[in-house]
Amino acid sequence: MNGILVINKPAGMTSHQVVGKARRILGIKKIGHTGTLDPDVQGVLPICIGMATRVAEYLLDQSKAYRGEVTFGFSTTTQDASGEPVATVDDVRLTEADVREALTSFLGPILQRPPAFSAIKIDGKRAYDLARKGEEVEIPPREVTIYKLEIEELQLDLPRPKVRFYVECSKGTYVRTLCHDLGQKLGVPAHMSDLLRTKSGPFDLSQALSFEALEEHVKNGTIEGVLLPMQAALPHLPQNMIPEVLERRVNNGRELTIKRPIPGAEVGSLVRIESRAGKLLALYRVAEIADGELHTLPEKVFKE
Repeated sequence: MNGILVINKPAGMTSHQVVGKARRILGIKKIGHTGTLDPDVQGVLPICIGMATRVAEYLLDQSKAYRGEVTFGFSTTTQDASGEPVATVDDVRLTEADVREALTSFLGPILQRPPAFSAIKIDGKRAYDLARKGEEVEIPPREVTIYKLEIEELQLDLPRPKVRFYVECSKGTYVRTLCHDLGQKLGVPAHMSDLLRTKSGPFDLSQALSFEALEEHVKNGTIEGVLLPMQAALPHLPQNMIPEVLERRVNNGRELTIKRPIPGAEVGSLVRIESRAGKLLALYRVAEIADGELHTLPEKVFKE
């Protein structure tokens, strides 16, 4: 079995536990996820099965989308609802205009300092392991991009106001840090109180399976019907379909000359090499473009 399944991750499980449960249900050893979701976060978690584990790295670089909630009035050690309160304010007064103006300031490229309780490695150790031991954790700020940030619901009349929002962002963005920083911008402690990932790269919530649905497909022998092909993870890469006569050359990892220009392909970029039947055979990298022809070299060959 080779392909991608999109799991609707429930709250309370780590991404590693999701992979372990999927492995048991499917009875397959070679399986991996495509980027960690915090235990309290629900939603889209693509998992790669069999040969598809070799394309997981290309999913990690793609953008994500979330629906979340920020609660004002107290911040926490983890910047989400699982942490211990740090700073507390009993009575919070915010206006819609203040919130909208503050949110707008986060659009585009921003510098974000990842939280101490994160999976980022510092000198070979996970930051959250150091933080749990009470050690001082200082992670340098990183540039991330917020493509879209919209308010979906305002509850500003509560003693501890809540704002529900939708965000589209680049890889490496911590939405809980975004919530924490929004509070700082408004001069009020805040934390992320809820988060649902609605999209990861090309995959969205409409494709996501619960574990119950996954078990039902395995029981009924219909799992192949929901297993997405490997190239579903790579719609951003240019495609080149080859005739059967060239398949052996590609399977053997030989260089390949594509005798026509391909939109989006340039020197250094990857190209999906597929059979006429639509099977992903390999990823090739463009080494040279001359006289309208692309000279490519094998990057990854998916030979069974």
